[in-house]
Amino acid sequence: MKVIHVPFCFAPDPIGGTEVFVDHVVRDLRTLSVEAIIAAPADRSHSYEINGLRVLRFATSKKVKDVAELYGAGDSLAEAEFAQILDEEKPDIVHLHAFTAAVSLKLVRAAKQRRIPVAFTYHTPTVTCQRGTLRLWGSQTCDGELKIVRCAACSLNGLGIKQNFASVVGALPPRFGRALGTLGLTGGVWTALRYSQLIEARHNAFRQMATEVDHIIAVCDWVHQILLVNGVPLAKTSVSRQGIRWEQKERTDHHAGMAVRVNSDTLRLAFVGRLDPTKGLDILIAAFRLVPTLKLKLDVYGIVQSTANAKYRDEMAVRCAADSRIAFKGPLPVNQVINRLREYDFLAIPSRWLETGPMVALEAFAAGVPVLGSKLRLKAGIQTPRRSMDVAHDMQQLYQTLLTSRNSALKRPT
Repeated sequence: MKVIHVPFCFAPDPIGGTEVFVDHVVRDLRTLSVEAIIAAPADRSHSYEINGLRVLRFATSKKVKDVAELYGAGDSLAEAEFAQILDEEKPDIVHLHAFTAAVSLKLVRAAKQRRIPVAFTYHTPTVTCQRGTLRLWGSQTCDGELKIVRCAACSLNGLGIKQNFASVVGALPPRFGRALGTLGLTGGVWTALRYSQLIEARHNAFRQMATEVDHIIAVCDWVHQILLVNGVPLAKTSVSRQGIRWEQKERTDHHAGMAVRVNSDTLRLAFVGRLDPTKGLDILIAAFRLVPTLKLKLDVYGIVQSTANAKYRDEMAVRCAADSRIAFKGPLPVNQVINRLREYDFLAIPSRWLETGPMVALEAFAAGVPVLGSKLRLKAGIQTPRRSMDVAHDMQQLYQTLLTSRNSALKRPT
């Protein structure tokens, strides 16, 4: 069995939790006799091996003629390049791990035209939430139901527009936005005025994707509920919680480890993750600045995946430049995270969006390190994290079910 996994990006590019998840599961699937390779968008088409994994990168469009292209069915160049990969590799299954202009409905259709079953895993709120956080107006957890006016207004508010004005602009009918688009009016205020049209296109693309894929995997319960509330049939969904690559014998006793560390007169905190406002590093830095005399140490292992991430990193570095307690370090290699976390008293996860893990929290649990998080985070009942091999077994069983269904359908008389 051959499976092509399609994440947002892949190493050696800076990667986040989703890509770490894919890396781990792909490696474990190979031990189950599932040939698994990576195909990910890039600025040009090329292929390489990294730590024994085959990686195929497919080109995406460098220029966007109209902003609506980013919200609808997807990038035509990415579709053509991915279709070539399908024709050359002839996979049995395609498994998508992102939903963007590059990893889009068009890729689903390219696979389905070749009668290849498609699975989709919902990893982050950005799949259905244009604001990207599933925090309605940034202050309360959203039920996740796709409603054009509400979603358009909330997304505009997330871009910095005041709630009252965002509500007015978000209520403009989509046809108004389409009219502006035909006039070539885009960018700045024109894009804001087109937002209900863009949200409508995004919602339609998600619903169509959910209709056309063969199965959708939720990595936690709140994701599963969002799928159901938006009309995805229960039989087409399943929950497979995230897992990490570790052995239970590596686990540090939580209480014993903490007792050793807190004997130091300085508490050591680590932040590990993407340098994006949704991850809340600015909240953590602001908290440090409120108590300049406390004996604390914060090491930031930040991941930069975009120019926006780089800008945010630079802003955060300026804010804490005078505080010697805070140090910015490079991203940790995937295979070093658990061991490095054991050097700290706490892992800080001040996220301001709904997390589906995050992976680093599971790694902290494996290391026996307590997690300091926002009120969105788990407060009690911490359990031993799953292994990525458990996820691989789930996926192997799902793939076999999808292939059986496909083969049965092919045998039916037309």
